[in-house]
Amino acid sequence: MIYIERKRTLFFGLPLSYTKYTISEEKLTITSGFLSITEDDAFMYKIQDVRLTRSFWERIFKLGTITCYTGDTTHPKLVLEHIKRPGIIKDFILYASEEARRKRRALRAMKMEAEDGTGPQIESK
Repeated sequence: MIYIERKRTLFFGLPLSYTKYTISEEKLTITSGFLSITEDDAFMYKIQDVRLTRSFWERIFKLGTITCYTGDTTHPKLVLEHIKRPGIIKDFILYASEEARRKRRALRAMKMEAEDGTGPQIESK
């Protein structure tokens, strides 16, 4: 599942911005700019906490701001400003980040088993 949202103006919630948010099960990408474009990425397994805030004006226009706190050194905080369906997107990020961490732990555990020889052995013919 992938969400693509645009940053919206606070007035009437119109998407009149050059900032786009792409949220998938693997990573979150913020693309901003018109002539000079900047992309900020964070893998879902690095997202540690998610906060949803809704100002008075955001509530009137059914918008919200999501702040993702990550374990990344370059981008410890990613902010998705003035987006539609903020509650649904916040929940998606929370569950996707937890699932990504769970998968990463399982892969790491399988790799450690294979390296120390205690994992499943494959016989060659």
